[in-house]
Amino acid sequence: MKISPVAAAVAAIFLTACSNDKPAAEAPRPVRTVELRYDNAREANRYVGTVQARHEVDQAFRVGGKIVSRKVDVGRAVREGDVLAVLDDTDYRLAEEAARQQLVAAATQARQAESDRSRLEALKADGSVSAADGERAASEARKARAAAEAAARQLELAANRLKYTVLRASRSGVVTQVRFEIGQVIPEGQPGVAIAAEGEPEIVVDVPEDQVGAFSTARFRASLASAPQEKFDVTLRELSPQAAAQTRTYRARLKPASARRLPLGATATLVAERAEAPDAKVAAIPAAALTQSNGQPALWVVRAAGAEPAGTVEIVPVVVHGYRNDEVLVSGLPDGQLVVAAGVHKMAPGLRVALSDSARGETFKQAAR
Repeated sequence: MKISPVAAAVAAIFLTACSNDKPAAEAPRPVRTVELRYDNAREANRYVGTVQARHEVDQAFRVGGKIVSRKVDVGRAVREGDVLAVLDDTDYRLAEEAARQQLVAAATQARQAESDRSRLEALKADGSVSAADGERAASEARKARAAAEAAARQLELAANRLKYTVLRASRSGVVTQVRFEIGQVIPEGQPGVAIAAEGEPEIVVDVPEDQVGAFSTARFRASLASAPQEKFDVTLRELSPQAAAQTRTYRARLKPASARRLPLGATATLVAERAEAPDAKVAAIPAAALTQSNGQPALWVVRAAGAEPAGTVEIVPVVVHGYRNDEVLVSGLPDGQLVVAAGVHKMAPGLRVALSDSARGETFKQAAR
């Protein structure tokens, strides 16, 4: 059976009229926000450094030779006197034995010379020998005694060199470097093991030449890469008076203001702050939150709908007071205002947004907090 075109058109109109479905409303877009908090403006610079020990000593053999034993690895805690490594001591034992035999020979000659002097002294009394012979015998006796003393010192030196084939820790601490392996031949005095004292950790950073003046009078706070939220005060202990030849930076060493254990070698972030005018109230926000409206700096403000975790966004102009690292200092909005912190290029006036529990009310305060 054929259906006429007129009947098909009527049926289509009827079906369309009977449909009551409406397009679904667009779901709110999740956004990350920060809450503005005003404080006195602070000029701050960030530096990345490492945790080092204030006292670190390189241990070295006082004699050269072949490594036959290595007792420590990096990270091991050692006490003063612990054996770190051992050299092949065959040649040094032979040298000690040779020095001992030389001492025996020199001592024998000294006794013989003293005996000869005594006999000539007795014969000189009755005129059997001349005074010159007596003086010559006394001189030979003194020379033999001096040779015996020299041989004794040579034996001590040989014994010391034999003792130096065992490298012992000169202080307690943790091993930070080991620069040799078993079988390697090393020269005398070459640094082989570095030992750092754990009790006095410091943060070491390099300061650019144009920031040294402000750095020396700044207030410092630091955090570790492993725990960036845990900030702690540090104080400047040492600032190099001379710039490094290659980098033209000044090495600074800072210690924790209170007793604190810091893992050696850890990466640390140092914030150096210097207070400016006390009446300059600004809020520090992530630089990614800043956008433009009509060529002027602006922020996307979240207008919350009561207690609901959602709202709409509106672009509002602000005043920019300055930049520091990944932050921008602004004013012109009420304290506590929520602004969009990321993805500002996807915002549009009136766009519905949702605040997740992790993002809602998040505060981005000054680094000085």
